[in-house]
Amino acid sequence: MKMIMISYNEAVESEVMDSIAGCGLKNYTKITDTYGSGLTSGTHLGNDIWPGKNSVLYVACEDREAKELLSCIKELRKTLGKEGLKAFLLPLEDMT
Repeated sequence: MKMIMISYNEAVESEVMDSIAGCGLKNYTKITDTYGSGLTSGTHLGNDIWPGKNSVLYVACEDREAKELLSCIKELRKTLGKEGLKAFLLPLEDMT
C-alpha cells in the first residue's frame, strides 16, 4: 500500500479532482485552507500580501493505483505550469 499526498493551489481544485476521478479513485482525505511557500509556486498565506490558499489530499491506495495516480498528476503538471501542484509518494505500513 502507498499514501499519495497531493498539495495544490485552490485555483486548480477541479482539475485535481478530475484527475483523481479519472484514475478511478474515490477515497481521499482533503484538508483545505493550507498555506505555504514553494520555489516554483510562490507564497500563499491567504492574506492581502500573499494571497491564495492551498489544499492537501491524502490518497491511500494499492501500489498499482499509486503509479497510475502519480502519472496522472505528472501529466496535469505539464498542462498547469507553475500553478502549484505537487505529489509525494509515501509508504503506508499499516491501515486499520
